[in-house]
Amino acid sequence: MDTTSMSSLQYCCWQLPETGDTWTQLPWPGPAHPAMLLISLLLAAGLMHSDAGTSCPVLCTCRNQVVDCSSQRLFSVPPDLPMDTRNLSLAHNRIAAVPPGYLTCYMELRVLDLRNNSLMELPPGLFLHAKRLAHLDLSYNNLSHVPADMFQEAHALVHIDLSHNPWLRRVHPQAFQGLLQLRDLDLSYGGLAFLSLEALEGLPGLVTLQIGGNPWVCGCTMEPLLKWLRNRIQRCTADSQLAECRGPPEVEGAPLFSLTEESFKACHLTLTLDDYLFIAFVGFVVSIASVATNFLLGITANCCHRWSKASEEEEI
Repeated sequence: MDTTSMSSLQYCCWQLPETGDTWTQLPWPGPAHPAMLLISLLLAAGLMHSDAGTSCPVLCTCRNQVVDCSSQRLFSVPPDLPMDTRNLSLAHNRIAAVPPGYLTCYMELRVLDLRNNSLMELPPGLFLHAKRLAHLDLSYNNLSHVPADMFQEAHALVHIDLSHNPWLRRVHPQAFQGLLQLRDLDLSYGGLAFLSLEALEGLPGLVTLQIGGNPWVCGCTMEPLLKWLRNRIQRCTADSQLAECRGPPEVEGAPLFSLTEESFKACHLTLTLDDYLFIAFVGFVVSIASVATNFLLGITANCCHRWSKASEEEEI
């Protein structure tokens, strides 16, 4: 194991005797012997590993590598989980933050359930060592964006649930980069008005995509994504009935997947030289007409003024 890996696992290590102590200063039944020292070290390490591997946090239940800490009104994540944890449920609590490096020690983790908490963001590199994590549930939280490094190194992810995050406004174009095994992605019922095509086109294994319940603005910028989705609709199950446009006004309420290339025809209008010349000519004519109209109005006003003045003099 290299130096970087050793330093990243510093929180998983146990304390040996202090620097000033030596094993020969510890009580032994007889003279110190290298073989006995080695055996004692191995036994001590084994005992410590056993203790660390079987400990269960308060308010949690642990069985068969499943740690269930759900619905315990926790305000923070529990420390010191069993080292061989495969399934961790922290759902239905009040957790507002996950400390950096929290998952560093739990390399066997396959399932992480954080739904229905108060998370606004996750620390960068949280999943760096969760290389076996396959299922991640972050639904019903307060996430506002999905940054580029959120799922860094979590290449085994198969299912990600980000639904029901009402403040979720932005997904970085590289948010899901490298997740080649991802099959199910749920982005429904958030605050997304736009989603970059780049965020999805690098997911060759995507089978299910949920994007309904978002305030989609179906303008020209959405055309590449919708075209890509239409081409994949046979291979990718989507909640097409729930995905609707909130704008612009001409397509408000229209199902997202009902929009065709004709719907974006105005986005591809290009003007030729003749068009520009015609527009310039029309502008020139309108300008001349405006000047002529103003001139006629001025003459008319002047005549009216003179007629009114002459009438007043005749009356006198």
